[in-house]
Amino acid sequence: MKLLVLDFDGVLSDSGHEAFVVARRTYLALRPDSSLREGDEAALHAAFLEIMPLGNRAEDFCVALAAIEAGVALPDQAAYDAFYREQDRAWLRAFHARFYRERDAFARSDPAGWLAMLRPYPQFLATLRRRAGACPYAIATAKDRRSVRVLLREYGVADLFREDLVLDKEAGVTKVAHHEHLARHCGVAYPEMTFVDDKVNHLDAVAALGVRCALSAWGYNGPREHQLAREHGHRVCSLDDVEAQLFGAPTG
Repeated sequence: MKLLVLDFDGVLSDSGHEAFVVARRTYLALRPDSSLREGDEAALHAAFLEIMPLGNRAEDFCVALAAIEAGVALPDQAAYDAFYREQDRAWLRAFHARFYRERDAFARSDPAGWLAMLRPYPQFLATLRRRAGACPYAIATAKDRRSVRVLLREYGVADLFREDLVLDKEAGVTKVAHHEHLARHCGVAYPEMTFVDDKVNHLDAVAALGVRCALSAWGYNGPREHQLAREHGHRVCSLDDVEAQLFGAPTG
């Protein structure tokens, strides 16, 4: 392995609660009469997290909330994709743009409250710190660069990631585009790269390039995604075995 590429949300950052809060605020700002305004927050949050692994970008949060409001079950990727195609594209674009404005407003008006919703996965960060120097680390995320950098500093690991190896939503729409850029930029072949994400659909797309892929089982997924990842030939890593699976057994 000559380059380890990491998704951010669900791999480095436990951001599910923050994503739900910002997504709900965005949804209600655009649809003020929505029934989700009065819904039980804990139940809505749980339903939201169940759907999260099936999406890709900020507009997918809108799709998840729309399905919850409509009472539409999305048990698998095919059902999700079909429901996504039914959504108005202008509405999805409006949600996507408004989501990042809402997140930025939240982070600036209540930085302590925002950070409290975005805790790291300390065991994985400790693994990265322990294995620093084995190969460069990169980030490929749909999150905005400013938030990523703020959180890396907050987590105490900003020094592990070179500035030019942090790719956000502006650097590419897809994880495939991120990996194509990184391969060119770093001069590494796809089989020399390893990608860790918490979403099987991202792994499937990147694996087609020849990249070794692994699912972070500590992210926003469950048995459904774990089985699917194994069926598709991806590694499934827990916090207890991720070091050995990515780097091999420690020596010395």
